[in-house]
Amino acid sequence: MIKEIINPKLKKPIFIPVWPGMGEVAYRTALFLREALDFKMFAKLEATGFFKPAGVIVDKGILSIPNMPAGFFYYFKSSHHPHILLFIGETQPPLEYGIDLSRVIIEFAKKHDAEFIVTFAAKPEPIDHKTDPQVWITVTHRSVLEQFKRFNLKVLNEGQISGLNGLIIGEAKNQNMKGICLLAEIPFYTVQIENPRANINILKILDSYLNLNLNLNPLIERASIIEAEIDKLINYLKGEGDTPPPLSEEDIDKIRKDLSAYTKLPQSVREKIEKYFKEAQKDISKARILKEELDHWNVYKEYEDRFLDLFKRDKKEEIH
Repeated sequence: MIKEIINPKLKKPIFIPVWPGMGEVAYRTALFLREALDFKMFAKLEATGFFKPAGVIVDKGILSIPNMPAGFFYYFKSSHHPHILLFIGETQPPLEYGIDLSRVIIEFAKKHDAEFIVTFAAKPEPIDHKTDPQVWITVTHRSVLEQFKRFNLKVLNEGQISGLNGLIIGEAKNQNMKGICLLAEIPFYTVQIENPRANINILKILDSYLNLNLNLNPLIERASIIEAEIDKLINYLKGEGDTPPPLSEEDIDKIRKDLSAYTKLPQSVREKIEKYFKEAQKDISKARILKEELDHWNVYKEYEDRFLDLFKRDKKEEIH
């Protein structure tokens, strides 16, 4: 089920497992860490027993059974920082399989000497999207809370953490592993949208706790861009703002696509995609690498027109 490419020698790594969830809080926080630090992928979880296809996919008239979601393990080693073991799951399985899947992952983490787990989650609240979100904490053992008192976090005394980002820390506790869950507030009306402010405030705590020296400026810039796009949407829905309603279909489509692009991709990935587009414009054989990158991040639909234009341009050059 878990295939290891290499067997890294880790020393009591902090274990951080994540899946996509509300506000993409856990998932995007982990993606930023993976991009910012020198993480290396070393194992793949093929959880075919935990996913069942609900249908077939059709592409250009041809149907096929979809590939089952997977998960990937990464590690970060440094002589100046604690080791980190990171797991990023592509999709959450049906919840009836949640505990069983969590058990497999925790056992693998313990095999690699992990003793402490950190998870992330969203906490929807009636706040504005420009409000600086607070971070809450809940722990597996009361003694752990003492280690985080200096961060002045709000303690979640009661409630529920739904999905795999919650279940896995519960299973970790069952397997005698200590840990915490950091929950960042997000507005109720943005649960389907990435929230960089939430990512920033979680990462500030993690940065201080693990002494990672993270540069959070890319997230700060993305927060500003996303908030501007949300403002446009809200103003449109209210019939307010500088742009008099009704907006044209083109305006609405642009807002939707811009917001979709910024909520799906880290800045470093967008830059990489733009680089691949430039290379493919000069050499169409490079389009294969570009397509693989778009498919990897599941954003081909957003770039489809530009991608197909590469071949139209190449065809015109052949004719001339």
